[in-house]
Amino acid sequence: MRKSSNDNRPVTSSARPGRVHESAEVGTSEDGDRHQPERTCVLTRRKGTREELIRLALGPDGSVAPDVRARAPGRGAWISVARAELDAANAKGKLKGALARAFRTDKLEIPADLGARTEAALRQAALDRLGMEARSGNLINGSERVETAARNGKVHLLLHALDAGEDGRRRLDQAWRVGGGAERGLIFPEGRAILSMALGRENVVHVALTDPAAAARVAHALARWRAFSDPDRGLQGGEPASGSGSAEERDEG
Repeated sequence: MRKSSNDNRPVTSSARPGRVHESAEVGTSEDGDRHQPERTCVLTRRKGTREELIRLALGPDGSVAPDVRARAPGRGAWISVARAELDAANAKGKLKGALARAFRTDKLEIPADLGARTEAALRQAALDRLGMEARSGNLINGSERVETAARNGKVHLLLHALDAGEDGRRRLDQAWRVGGGAERGLIFPEGRAILSMALGRENVVHVALTDPAAAARVAHALARWRAFSDPDRGLQGGEPASGSGSAEERDEG
């Protein structure tokens, strides 16, 4: 479970466009089991579940807005593309044409910064998810606590702040491997200041998810965010670190 939680590759493979009333295809296996309904991306026609795609909601006034939690009332359409592709399609008018067909109306107001708004919404969803898991007691922070839990095989997902020191990352990654975890933890796309605010704690540099289901939820939220914002960059430990950071990480709360 720990290793699978660390599978951070984006989940934007396929999709099925939300039609006007968002009717969905439901797959059925040979033994009769029903699968999750599929949606289709209005831009690429790739199919996928609602967990793999991003919903765009149509407001009563014709405005289009990201609905990354897929909870907004009314009509919706689905996309499977990254921000660069969405921005290009929006600028060229391709997105408006696709949405006009999906919503069956030409009265649409699509903001020029729809890509930026979608990325911001995915970012907030990931931060909110971390905050919820923290309040539920499903994660720990602090270098010593994380290292001990990792060595004892109790960590299902390991996260490092973007500005975490390389020495601290390597030490905790090694502890996680010793405890049967993955090769290395994931790099959180923000620094410790944002990570700390998300968790409501001080100076959070390293985070360990100790519940397997919580680890899967956080990994999924992070993968969706990064898949949209920068799918080629990934979340594995290839991000730049700002120095060793050893003194600050010893004082991590």
